[in-house]
Amino acid sequence: MKLIDSHCHLDDEQFDGDREETIARARAAGVETMLAIGTGDGPPDLEPAVRLAEQYSFIYATVGVHPHYAAKATEEAFTRLRALADHSKVQAIGEIGLDYHYDFSPRDVQRQVFEKQLAIAAEAGKPVVIHTREAWEDTIEILRAHWRGEGIMHCFTGDKQQARQALDLGFHLAFGGVLTFPKADAVWQAARITPADRLLVETDSPYLAPVPRRGKRNEPAFLVHTVERLAEVRGVAAEQIAEQTSANFERLCLRAWAGNG
Repeated sequence: MKLIDSHCHLDDEQFDGDREETIARARAAGVETMLAIGTGDGPPDLEPAVRLAEQYSFIYATVGVHPHYAAKATEEAFTRLRALADHSKVQAIGEIGLDYHYDFSPRDVQRQVFEKQLAIAAEAGKPVVIHTREAWEDTIEILRAHWRGEGIMHCFTGDKQQARQALDLGFHLAFGGVLTFPKADAVWQAARITPADRLLVETDSPYLAPVPRRGKRNEPAFLVHTVERLAEVRGVAAEQIAEQTSANFERLCLRAWAGNG
């Protein structure tokens, strides 16, 4: 199966000892393309994923300020973000959004930085990768007011109603390891109603490893477990999920590369 991991944190320090081996295992498992998420530890360094993408032809990057680090965002950071958005390997702005679970940055600052980055993404003509935790209503309200483009609801763990709200705004839903958990009924229902052309899969590695790797360090090679579970939930073959999610990602994030071979 050809697989695409639409969200992985390959720059994370948990991979410092075996990053090259991790990437090699992913390729051996059929993960042909990976989108490295470029939030890192926040400003001033906005380029951890870009550096990786420049080393590997099959890795692409995002850039953005995670809500955890919103309080570190400066005008200099936004200026740099605008410049990086034009980098040839940068395919999206993210992950951006709101996190009211940890509140590492004040909520009003999170909202301001979120809106600012939506504007930058719109200027660049790039999709956005959305992080939302315990902040669904505010996230949807801001997107309705400030976003008219496409994007990805990263690690979607909402219910059917929330799925429909995101789909109505034109978003793709990316399902990760949580889909494989034994009590994820609401997520399964959301996955069943998502149109085939809006599905994506991701690992969010090194976090949220799927069953049967739950509790271990996650890595892109484990994506196959999520694909197999998503196929079961939707009543189709795993190969069909792999083909559809890869095509969806390529259409959404790799359009500029379609003519580049």
